[in-house]
Amino acid sequence: MKKIIHTVLLSAGILSVCVMTENKFMLRKRCENLGGELKIFHISDNHKRNNHVFNKKIVKLAAEEMPDLIFVTGDLVSRYETEFTETEKLLSRLGEIAPVYMCMGNHEQSLPQHKQREFLDMVNGTAARLLRNESENINVRGKKLCICGVEQDYSTYKNDDSYKALDEFTLKQMKALMGECSDRETLLLAHNPLFAETYAEWGADFTFSGHVHGGVVRIFGKGLLSPERRFFPKYSKGVYSVKNMKLLVSAGIGKLRLFNPPEVVVYNMS
Repeated sequence: MKKIIHTVLLSAGILSVCVMTENKFMLRKRCENLGGELKIFHISDNHKRNNHVFNKKIVKLAAEEMPDLIFVTGDLVSRYETEFTETEKLLSRLGEIAPVYMCMGNHEQSLPQHKQREFLDMVNGTAARLLRNESENINVRGKKLCICGVEQDYSTYKNDDSYKALDEFTLKQMKALMGECSDRETLLLAHNPLFAETYAEWGADFTFSGHVHGGVVRIFGKGLLSPERRFFPKYSKGVYSVKNMKLLVSAGIGKLRLFNPPEVVVYNMS
C-alpha cells in the first residue's frame, strides 16, 4: 500500500513540475514549410500571458525570423483585462519588424463596452491593422494578396451565457459580412477554426485561426477539449486541408495546457 501511495505522490509531483514548466516557461516556435518564399509569423490566444516575460520572447522570435507579415488571430487579451500597456508595447514592437494584421477573438468581443473602446483606441494608436469584417489588398514579394479579417457574432461562441445551442456561421452570413471573395490570393484571419468549411466555401485560400488552444490537453497528437466544452474538436492545432483551402491553426500561447506547449508559428508559403 505504501508503495502505491509513494508512486501516486511521485507521479503527481512529476506531473505538477511538467505543468508548471510548460505553462510558466516554455514558448516554442513551430515551423511549417508550405512551399514558397513568403514568410508569415502567426500569434494567437495570448490571454493572460500577454505580459512582459512572454511578450519579450515573442518579439525576439519574430525579430530572428524577420517575416514579411505578422498575423494575430484574436484573444490577444482576456475579457477581464483592465489595462493594455503590455499589449500596446507588443504591437508596437512587432510593427517595427513587419506589417501586423489582426482579427478580434471572442475575448475581445466580450470585453465590457468601455474597455473594448479602450482596446480599439489602443490598437488604432499602433501600426497594427485590425480587420473587422474588412479586407486590404497588398503586394508582397511580387504577390498580389488580399488580407481579410472576419468577426462572427458572439453567439457562435456563447449563447445566453451557455455553450449549448450555439449559432452557426453559414456561407450566406459570411458573404453578408465580407461580400464576395477577392480574385486575389486570399489570406483570411478568423479566430474560430470550427467554421472552416464556410471559409473554404467562401473562397479563402489560407485561413489562420486559433481559439481551441490546441485542445488544452493533447493525447497522441489529438486535442482533447474545445472552449465550447466539446471533446476532440475537429481542428485544434496544425495544418489542415479543407476543400481547396489550407486551414492553419495555432495552439496559441495562453490558457492552462498539458503536453501542448505554448507556441508561435512560422509559415513559409507560396
